[in-house]
Amino acid sequence: MKQMAFIDLSLERAASTFAALGSEQRLIVLRTLVRAGEEGLNIGTLGERSGVAGSTLTHHMKILTQAGLVQQAKQGRQIICIAAAYDELHALSDFLLQECCADAGQPNKDHSHG
Repeated sequence: MKQMAFIDLSLERAASTFAALGSEQRLIVLRTLVRAGEEGLNIGTLGERSGVAGSTLTHHMKILTQAGLVQQAKQGRQIICIAAAYDELHALSDFLLQECCADAGQPNKDHSHG
């Protein structure tokens, strides 16, 4: 299994990346690319498989690319889209889970005044 480099995300970077994923269609596009693996998909096939096409797909790809979650490369006359940021995706999940259960067992404090 390939060793993943640990990326320590700042709160700002994590929020920015999660914002890029804040669309059902962008999540579908990214998941479609993750399913395709390292070879990626050409833009036409990506549109067909994800159900997102045309200018809408172009818009979503721009946002995902700016967030560093996907890469686009020309291959002859085709544009190949690749979910290249597996380390980034692992870092996002690590960011959410790094302090999992850290406060478990501590009493809840009631801050109500009445």
